[in-house]
Amino acid sequence: MEAKKEFLSLHISILTISDTRTEANDTSGQTLVSRLKEAGHALIEKCIVIDDIYKIREIVSRWIANDGIDVIITTGGTGLTGRDGTPEAVLPLFDKEIEGFGELFRSISFQEIHTSTVQSRAVAGVSNGTYIFCLPGSSGACRTGWDKILKDQLDYRHRPCNFAELIPRLKEY
Repeated sequence: MEAKKEFLSLHISILTISDTRTEANDTSGQTLVSRLKEAGHALIEKCIVIDDIYKIREIVSRWIANDGIDVIITTGGTGLTGRDGTPEAVLPLFDKEIEGFGELFRSISFQEIHTSTVQSRAVAGVSNGTYIFCLPGSSGACRTGWDKILKDQLDYRHRPCNFAELIPRLKEY
């Protein structure tokens, strides 16, 4: 029988990508901050950036290079409009893509918003040992992503496996 594992608090940064959101009306970013804190994780930094692939890359790259950040979660910019550029900004930064994340997100989301989920380009990957999860910009999508996927996968105690337990091994070559 496996010994009971202790909770491991991860260091997480949140990036809201929007041309219109401010700290006062950023319900999606606030949803993620609230949930990660309730789960016992540490918020390292939270920013809002306009939907510009180079500005997004600038912040995400800085966070990837910071050894004090384990996880980056973005919200917004995953749709289909001309301004939605989150996947284009982060995909080139990935060392490895986690294809199953987007697939699972859309599968779960289908139960909630039906075929509208096909408009989501949620993606995830690993860069320099840092997890990056890109969620749509609605607070509902952030609740779905956190409550149905990330809460368990970022909990070191979740069985049979989880993302958190892999953190020490992500930089192996």
